[in-house]
Amino acid sequence: MIITSLENNKIKDLVKLQSKKYRDNTNTFLVEGYHLVEEAYKAGIVKEIFALDGNSIKFDVPITYVSNEVMKKISTTDAVIDVIALCEKLNGNEIIGNKILLLDDIQDPGNLGTIIRSSVAFNVDTIILSFNTVDLYNSKVLRSTQGMFCHINIITMDLVEAITELKSRNIPIYGTNVNNGIDVRSLNDTSSYALVMGNEGNGVKVNIQNMCDKNLYISMNDKAESLNVGVACSILLYELEK
Repeated sequence: MIITSLENNKIKDLVKLQSKKYRDNTNTFLVEGYHLVEEAYKAGIVKEIFALDGNSIKFDVPITYVSNEVMKKISTTDAVIDVIALCEKLNGNEIIGNKILLLDDIQDPGNLGTIIRSSVAFNVDTIILSFNTVDLYNSKVLRSTQGMFCHINIITMDLVEAITELKSRNIPIYGTNVNNGIDVRSLNDTSSYALVMGNEGNGVKVNIQNMCDKNLYISMNDKAESLNVGVACSILLYELEK
């Protein structure tokens, strides 16, 4: 079957998934490009694949072929995409493990994608997103993760509740603040931790900072005032894993 009409109801529903509200209502989302489709397929969350007419796609799920015009309508990128997958959202809903990353209202999709990739690289068990963090299933976030969102437990919950639960497990809570902080390299035992990273412009909220056991900072020369939150998080996770 080849869909050529932009008025096709299935295509209209796929376009609606560019909206967070519709993704939440249907508990589905789209991934674009072969690599992300392959990673989602390995994770067992692909429901249906939409491929550009003329391509040979071999996945054991329903496959629908579409015209170039229809593919452009579905896609959120300027580049030509050969394949898009309709996926079910990941079902993480609890804090797993003892290496936890909490994100306090991260807004930039690229930053979140970078943080997710680094979290996988440096063995974070669970990422906790605050309710006001950019949507995990935003197309720019998904592309930035390079498929790594499929390989880590990611949940959304109130950070105060999350920290309260982590404290009951005796997991140290580390904030990120250059004031009244300690050099991350001075920590002796990092076998378990919960690291809080804050919003790009405002940092970690005061009420969250007050719940932290210690604040960490990255030692830098005086020429640099601060680092991008994605870069800073990556460095901290690397140091905590050493």
